[in-house]
Amino acid sequence: MRLFIFKWYPVIIAFICMLYSITLGILGRHEEALYSAHWPGTILLFALVIRQRRTT
Repeated sequence: MRLFIFKWYPVIIAFICMLYSITLGILGRHEEALYSAHWPGTILLFALVIRQRRTT
C-alpha cells in the first residue's frame, strides 16, 4: 500500500483537487471553481517533469 501511494500520489492529489473544483461549481461558486480547475493539470505536469529529471 505504501509503495502504491508513493508511486501514484500526484494522481491522488490531482483527483482530490478535481473533486474540490467540482464541489465549488455545484455550490455555485463558479469563479473559484474555474480557478481551482487548473490545479490538477498543473500538479500532474509538475510531477511528470520532476520524475523525468530524476537521475535514479
